[in-house]
Formats: sequence, C-alpha cells, structure tokens
Amino acid sequence: MFIQTESTPNPATLKFLPGQTVMQAGSADFPAREGAAASPLATRIFSVDGVQGVFLGPDFITVTKAEDRDWAHLKPGVLGAILEHFQSGAPTMEGEGGQTGHAEHTGPDGEIVFQIKELLDTRVRPAVAQDGGDITFHGFDRGVVYLHMQGACAGCPSSTMTLKMGIENLLKHYIPEVSEVRPVGVQL
Repeated sequence: MFIQTESTPNPATLKFLPGQTVMQAGSADFPAREGAAASPLATRIFSVDGVQGVFLGPDFITVTKAEDRDWAHLKPGVLGAILEHFQSGAPTMEGEGGQTGHAEHTGPDGEIVFQIKELLDTRVRPAVAQDGGDITFHGFDRGVVYLHMQGACAGCPSSTMTLKMGIENLLKHYIPEVSEVRPVGVQL
C-alpha cells in the first residue's frame, strides 16, 4: 500500500491519501482523542504522540499536529498507524459510521435553507475536501448562516477569509436573504 500525503492551507494539518475508501458514507471529525473510541482508525492515529486531531473523509484522512511538533518527526508514525490499520482489516468506524453532513432545519425558512445546503454541496464542500476538510450547515437565523468547519478547515489561518470572502460572498450573491456567515464550534 502506498499512502500519499498533501499539504493543506492549515500548516498544522496534513492530508493522507491511502488510495482506497476511508469512509463509505459521510465523514467523521475527531478534534480530540477523547471522542475517537468509535473509530479504530482514529484511535490508532491518536496513539502517535503529538497528534491533536483526526478527520476522516471519503478517501482521505487529515491529521492535525500539536503546535510544538514537527511533521518530519510525526509523519512516519502517522503513516505507520494508517498502514497498520488497513492491513489489520479492522473497520474505520464501529457502529453507525460518520456524519452525513448538514444539520436539520425546522422553521419558516425552509426554502432558503434548502438553497444554502445546495450551494454548499455543489460549490463549497468539493473544494474544501480538496484541502482536507469539510464545511457543513449548522443553522440559519435572521439572515445569518452558521457553518461548522471540520478537518483542515478547523483552526486554519485562512478560514476567516474563506468564510467571509468566499462562502459569504457566494451565498449573498445567490440568496439575497443571507446577510452574514459565521462559524460554530471553532475559534478563528
């Protein structure tokens, strides 16, 4: 098995491409070791000292390192953990699997929310996946769209610009009811 790596816009995060399916459906975000018990793969990667976060996508894995660590020292251990996992035949996830994406919305703005999710799915999420992350709909309230940033997007230095200059402008252009985009679950 040959595992490729790619840098991401977030210097603390590296994208690993094992050349096979990682998640059958959806994605799984483990911003800390404590939540990784549902994934034998994430648990194995977290066993590498210095790993702070793991995000599992359809055909990639993004790993976020501690600030005081260097990729030159961490990368071999992470590659070994991924290789061991796939050779073991263990499942990526135990039980239900990953999240399929957007939060449900109940309320008066159903048509607007449908349009927001459609634009995110067709224009935003494929591009963000190229960088090793995901952005999902979290909510819509009085013109403000709340998005959840995962993987390489969480904590990325360029995430504020991506949200404001990219996603916010796109949504405002196509949906006049959108006035602002804000992140949830991350600190920018």
